[in-house]
Amino acid sequence: MMIYVRRAAIAAASLCLAFATPTFAQNAYPMDQGDYVEIGGIQIDDGHSVDYLNHVAGLWKKGQDFAKSQGWITSYEVMSNVYGRKGEPDIYLITRFSRLADAAEEQKRDEAYRAYMQRTVSQLETESGDRAKYRKQAGSMLLRELRFKK
Repeated sequence: MMIYVRRAAIAAASLCLAFATPTFAQNAYPMDQGDYVEIGGIQIDDGHSVDYLNHVAGLWKKGQDFAKSQGWITSYEVMSNVYGRKGEPDIYLITRFSRLADAAEEQKRDEAYRAYMQRTVSQLETESGDRAKYRKQAGSMLLRELRFKK
């Protein structure tokens, strides 16, 4: 009698698995996660677009190129808000990277960045404060790209 109960239990479990597999396949997530995308919105005071864009084309780009050469980021770009409405950013600074760094890695990156840029924390803070006279950070977002599965 015990053999029949065991066989019946095995048959029932097999049937459950046979019918469960298509259900899992139907509920599979149709997207794969891709890069993180960090977007910073910048508002520039009238008469200072060239000032800020000189910074972006100079020090900001130099830092981004360094980060890319280190493998910390995969790409970066600058976008202009062509039909900006009142209160919207004028410029978007976009950086893509494949993973978030933990605290220890972030500290190592900061040290390497400052050494490469030949700047102290105080110098970086002062320079940022100088730019704050004509530019405002209007917000930031951290997004995650979703890629269609093939």
